[in-house]
Amino acid sequence: MEKLIGISKKKIRKVIGLMSGTSVDGVDVALVEIDGKGIDTKIDLVGFIEYPYPEGLKDFVLRNSVKETSNVEDISQLNFLLPKFYVKAIQHLLNKLNMAFEDIDLIGSHGQTIHHLPKSVNLFGENVSSTLQIADPAIIAKLTGLVTVGNFRTGDVALGGQGAPLVPYFDYIIFHSNEKNRALLNIGGISNFTILNKKGTQEDVIAFDTGPGNMMIDFLMNRFFNKEYDENGAIAASGNFNEDLFNAFVIKDSFIETTPPKSTGREYYGENFLHDLLDEFKSVTPADWLHTVTKFTSFAVYRNYYKFIKKETIIDELLISGGGAKNSFLYKCLSGYFGESVQVKIIDEVGLSSDAKEAICFAVLANETLNGNCTNIPRTTGASKATILGGIYLP
Repeated sequence: MEKLIGISKKKIRKVIGLMSGTSVDGVDVALVEIDGKGIDTKIDLVGFIEYPYPEGLKDFVLRNSVKETSNVEDISQLNFLLPKFYVKAIQHLLNKLNMAFEDIDLIGSHGQTIHHLPKSVNLFGENVSSTLQIADPAIIAKLTGLVTVGNFRTGDVALGGQGAPLVPYFDYIIFHSNEKNRALLNIGGISNFTILNKKGTQEDVIAFDTGPGNMMIDFLMNRFFNKEYDENGAIAASGNFNEDLFNAFVIKDSFIETTPPKSTGREYYGENFLHDLLDEFKSVTPADWLHTVTKFTSFAVYRNYYKFIKKETIIDELLISGGGAKNSFLYKCLSGYFGESVQVKIIDEVGLSSDAKEAICFAVLANETLNGNCTNIPRTTGASKATILGGIYLP
């Protein structure tokens, strides 16, 4: 407890942020120097790495993310296995920076989502919604000897929220502008955006998942080309638009028309979503599949903006982060949908690494938890009230 009290008294803290997303390629590790708290927060990225998982682990995690192939023994083992890779990843970054665990004040870990069920169902007379992130933060704390904050989503879900998105609080305190209306679009496995009205306060922020990000693109790349992703969107760019396939996506995807707050995941946009379409459109070439699904991914973002945001906030800038920021064809499609009146930029252009953003976010959220600040935004998640997120785990 003395260690926790000592950290809480510091004005400037060195915090590790860990993020492992729906793409399950590995864990992102950011070391951030954080000065202050809340709206006065200032951040300095000291170092960042993307630490890959060993071969086969991605498939093992994904197999245990759907009920048809999951196994309770595997999930239990993964819960203890993943923290070992997180700790190796932290050690790797610290070695690069000539630093040691003793130089770090705090860790913030998102964990690995393996199931997300925000829609309430009745079980034994009780309405229940749930989310499950494994890679127990208690294990990270014990293996590193550092205070660790984790399980950020559960508190919001307990109060009737979706438990997602959690990035909007970070977006507001770091990117709110008094001159421009901004949308911050993160393209991971799933796409989500945060809308920051220049006249708005934290309570006015709106954010939600818009639909697929890299998830369907990556699945098709693996199926057709035995590759993890479409580098620079090159294969998609080489293909042609198939209007019938595009319209089939639009008809099938009810999520993009669902009113916020809303969140989604692999349960919706995984292999099952594509299964029937792959059978129906067997004659479509792989390149045309990639072209069309990439265009649909960008359409889903714009459709959500047009239907749910534009009447309230006409954006001036769209700032893109996440793995999808590297897909130049996806970037081109987004620019086409939003038109010349909206400046579409990679978030690096305004001073933050697009690769590191989510890991930085969970470092900042850990800092806020330690300061006792509420970091969910009920308007975005649907929770009954604002609340402090995350549990604090002692070494």
